[in-house]
Amino acid sequence: MSSCSSDNSCSSCSSASACSADEKKQHAKQKVEDRLSKIKYKIMVMSGKGGVGKSTVSVSLAASLHALGYSVGILDADIHGPNVPKMFGLSASGVHSGPNGLIPFETADGLKVMSVAFLLKDEDDAIIWRAPVKHGMIEQFVSDVDWGELDFIIIDLPPGTGDEPLSVAHIIGSVDGAVIVTTPQEVALLDSRKSVTFARKLNLPILGIVENMSGLVCPHCGETVDLFKSGGGENAAKDMGVNFLGRVPIDPLVVVQGDSGKPYVLEVKDTPTAKAFIEIAKSVAKQTIAK
Repeated sequence: MSSCSSDNSCSSCSSASACSADEKKQHAKQKVEDRLSKIKYKIMVMSGKGGVGKSTVSVSLAASLHALGYSVGILDADIHGPNVPKMFGLSASGVHSGPNGLIPFETADGLKVMSVAFLLKDEDDAIIWRAPVKHGMIEQFVSDVDWGELDFIIIDLPPGTGDEPLSVAHIIGSVDGAVIVTTPQEVALLDSRKSVTFARKLNLPILGIVENMSGLVCPHCGETVDLFKSGGGENAAKDMGVNFLGRVPIDPLVVVQGDSGKPYVLEVKDTPTAKAFIEIAKSVAKQTIAK
């Protein structure tokens, strides 16, 4: 694997000549391909708007797949709101290098994580970057991180259809599927439909829509209360001609576990919410592996 240095020299070029811009791009592309060749399935998790629990779904999907026996990494591509490390209980800062590149952080049970949060000196620091810098960082997280051999990498994207989703789609090139997260409210559903359109325009396979926060199951009587309506995500999936992956009920313990750094699906069993996440993970695995 070749690389270009800060003085424009490159291990693949003649020592007497500088590496041209086109050659540098080609070498960067080759590095990305080398890394991705060891990862079987690349899954993007998207949402049309913020506040729908996209990162919670990303973390729960990654943890559920890992619990099902798959080797999993999660790339936190939400540059301005990198919450994934917190939700896995990873608070260390500073990224270290090994013989094969940057070393991703690992949870106690071996799930690999990389995020810009690990580069911050203070968790209150704001990331104030324009699109080209964000693109470069995402590219580095793919090409320079020693992900090793994985069954799945889950890519947690920021809300919307802007720079970061475009960068991931461009850098990876062959995304195996997009999971779109919404809540039952009309305003969220309107934006989730835009995510479906975005994926289609970029020829990204759509694995389906997740309706998050779909009712609250009373811990006392077991009845479901539809706080934000219910069924909107399923109706949107039918209207747009995509799969409906399932409803995830609200469970207060999801927040508690996320704040404590212990993913809900690894700590809480046999609840409607935990079962919903596991079934969504099974559907994602079935669809991608069946290709």
